[in-house]
Amino acid sequence: MRLFVRICWLLLGGLFIFSGLVKLNDPVGTAYKLEEYFEVFAIDFASFFLVFKSAARTLSIFLSTLEVTLGVALLLRWQMRFTLRALLVLLVFFGFLTFYSAAFNKVTDCGCFGDFIKLTPWTSFFKDLFLLGLWAVVFFNQRYLRRVFAKGTLGTMYITFAAAVAAGIGVYALGHMPYFDFLPYKVGNDIGALMKPSAPLRYKYVMEKNGTTQDFEEYPTDTLWKFKQMVPLNPEAGPKITDFKVWGAQQEDVTQEVLKGNKLLLIVQGVEKADRDRFAQINQLLASIDSSKKKVEPFIVTSASPNEFDVFRHEVNLAGPYYFADATVLKSMIRSNPGFLLLKDGVVKGKYHYHDIPTRATLEEAL
Repeated sequence: MRLFVRICWLLLGGLFIFSGLVKLNDPVGTAYKLEEYFEVFAIDFASFFLVFKSAARTLSIFLSTLEVTLGVALLLRWQMRFTLRALLVLLVFFGFLTFYSAAFNKVTDCGCFGDFIKLTPWTSFFKDLFLLGLWAVVFFNQRYLRRVFAKGTLGTMYITFAAAVAAGIGVYALGHMPYFDFLPYKVGNDIGALMKPSAPLRYKYVMEKNGTTQDFEEYPTDTLWKFKQMVPLNPEAGPKITDFKVWGAQQEDVTQEVLKGNKLLLIVQGVEKADRDRFAQINQLLASIDSSKKKVEPFIVTSASPNEFDVFRHEVNLAGPYYFADATVLKSMIRSNPGFLLLKDGVVKGKYHYHDIPTRATLEEAL
């Protein structure tokens, strides 16, 4: 029993630390998920939840830091009763979110492990039940965990240090880019190739006749069989990118043009939250690449409406033609507003936050 309790203790603490660090790797992505929850709650419960949207990034770092800190506190066995009660509050909170998502099909991905591990709503809920089971084992068998690895002032120092490091990791990622990119548009990926199946897709047909259900790999010629469902046999071979599209002011599709040659995409997700202070430096970069030997062509892409963006570009003196894309796609492409994506024949060669605006030499070297 002592061994079993210690295994549960290690798993519970380790999973909380892992979950928090994965979220701190991409706090902007976690904030997007929180905003999605707030919008759902505003519709289903009360509109005041929309107030929290403006604080989503702060809450993202706070909750993720709390996960890491409580995980460290548990592994150090620091203030065990307080730590376990705080963990229970978090587990109940996350359990409610995942159950609500699963039962009412509101948020299809809870973001429990960021974009590193995608979980369905029900899988997320059962994961939380598993963690509650680990918590119960540890809580009711604390007699096997009497030894404290850090207590008093030293313990407080360890916990404070863990919280500071965790918060620092999140704050730095927030002001730059995720340390590890798990999205389809990460550096090295070929966007054009990911828009196509990696292998021919195969399906099975679920048919019904006289109350009997049967699967067919080829559509049956017997007309007595009634079609119920078509299920992919190799879904992993499907396109990894299905929604990438760029269009012009007249709705003309310029997606393939974007994926040819050397392109520097300046992405402005939305004008209301775009950082305006960096556009003097951004305009200098766009002007400098005109004389680049690599023939880099700038492409301004936004999800704002044409009227909104026209006003915005005059405010920041942003010259040149601009194009449009879906807001969700642009958020997946880069966690920065504005931000840069460098492409060579559709292959991502660089991603740059507005705090790390590259020089022409840096772009040429990446190409």
